Amino acid sequence: MGAPEAGILTEAFEAERRGLLAHAYRMLGAYHEAEDVVQDTYVRALRGWETFEWRSSLRTWLYRIATNVCLTLIAGHGRRALSSGLGPDDLGVELEPFPTDPADLVIARESVRLAFVAGLQHLTAQQRAVLLLREVLTFSAAETGEALGMSVPAVKSTLQRARARLAEAAPARDDVLDAASPRARALLAGYMAAWEASDAEAFREVLRADAAIVPVGSPSSYVGREACLAFATPAMGAPGEWRMVATEANGQPAAVAWFRDEPFGVAVLTVAEEGIVVITLFGDPKLAETFTSKALS
Repeated sequence: MGAPEAGILTEAFEAERRGLLAHAYRMLGAYHEAEDVVQDTYVRALRGWETFEWRSSLRTWLYRIATNVCLTLIAGHGRRALSSGLGPDDLGVELEPFPTDPADLVIARESVRLAFVAGLQHLTAQQRAVLLLREVLTFSAAETGEALGMSVPAVKSTLQRARARLAEAAPARDDVLDAASPRARALLAGYMAAWEASDAEAFREVLRADAAIVPVGSPSSYVGREACLAFATPAMGAPGEWRMVATEANGQPAAVAWFRDEPFGVAVLTVAEEGIVVITLFGDPKLAETFTSKALS
């Protein structure tokens, strides 16, 4: 491949890098795997460049490669979930949060929200790919069929089944606030202040009556304000033991947490005007480091 040709591919790839990363994340539910997919996509594109015949756009071609890399990975493990013990297909593989940038104009926040990505994991791999290519990336039925080796009628019927299954697994809700809204920022600030001060009453004030805490990887979740308080209060410790930094994950307000100066993980909040609706806890120290490095980069 000559330098001009390589330059065309590299420029197109760099323009799509963030979009490819988000697409791979939606497919897999795993941020670190998605990063690997993006790199693999570029390598495969370089190797296959001489066979590219411009019958489709470079963008379509790159997403075709990325989607098929994801399908291969999905075949190697069960679907990801927010909690363990949901069924034999989960294999204990946990969903990961996705660092999002408030200034990012490439990735629509709603397309990476936790509930949406978790709902996608209930679809078959093919249904997931069809729905994302058609409805998030706005590929035509013909482009989607070409990318996945399907006929146009098969694409249309698969999309119908995917929509129905997603609506059942993750019903749409219109009360969720964007991370950038003043109310969402206020609730996040109240959440962090309550934990840093070990103030259970202040924590109560930011919770909606039907709030839930979902510790990722745990077979249990805690539903209702009182159940949330009963779970959280013993973990609050003494004032000053928790330190938190505001961030954004999956287009939602989130807090990176340290406990006694050791990285703990990330809490992703789903919020509405009335208060915090869901707190999804990712108790993984590596995630705290990942989100901190992203914030500093």
